[in-house]
Amino acid sequence: MDLAKPALDVGLYTNQLEQMLAFWKPYAAYDELLKLGGGAHQHRHKIGDSILKINHARIPTPQGMPTGLSALSVYTDSVAPGLYLDPDDNQLKVHSSEGDRNLSLNITCSDVGRSAEFYGQSMGLPGATDHHFNVGASSIILSEGSVGDFKRAGIGFRYMTVQVFDVVATHAEILAKGGREGMAPTKLGDVAFISFVLDPDGNWIEISQRKSLTGSLD
Repeated sequence: MDLAKPALDVGLYTNQLEQMLAFWKPYAAYDELLKLGGGAHQHRHKIGDSILKINHARIPTPQGMPTGLSALSVYTDSVAPGLYLDPDDNQLKVHSSEGDRNLSLNITCSDVGRSAEFYGQSMGLPGATDHHFNVGASSIILSEGSVGDFKRAGIGFRYMTVQVFDVVATHAEILAKGGREGMAPTKLGDVAFISFVLDPDGNWIEISQRKSLTGSLD
């Protein structure tokens, strides 16, 4: 995969905006507010080159079933290492710094071998081990466990984002290698060109061509 940004972004949804912003402040630097329309706002926070997207809407989001995105790890010496729960019970694992590594996303899989094949072959991500895949300074760590039947809408970690130079070509390549389509490539005005694919358990992965990174949406 030809990455336009060497880092993974992670998106969550909440109905407790103020509490969530207060919780995440020590771990992720507030960057900007992005208005998504329809009363929905995205509060973007930097973790190195990664973005934590805290999404909140005027109409409350249904609780929903948890996704396979089970925990987010950050690597920093500015906060004591440990396991923390945010106001929505999302797991945050704080580790001491490890070189340029900025975050890891832990994904619970119903069949870890099948998911490893998807992330390594369909997504084309380099593997540090059979169950550990790199997205620049970020990583995806797979572990076997129980995964329920969930939809994209819901509280908690709901999707991840990779930034690429050509969303149409990347989307088509993932589908050709066995990935499933969540949403066909769609332009968001003059800001970005995005699509969604699904991993074997139905976790949503946004493929994004953001003009501020690539210089063009063509």
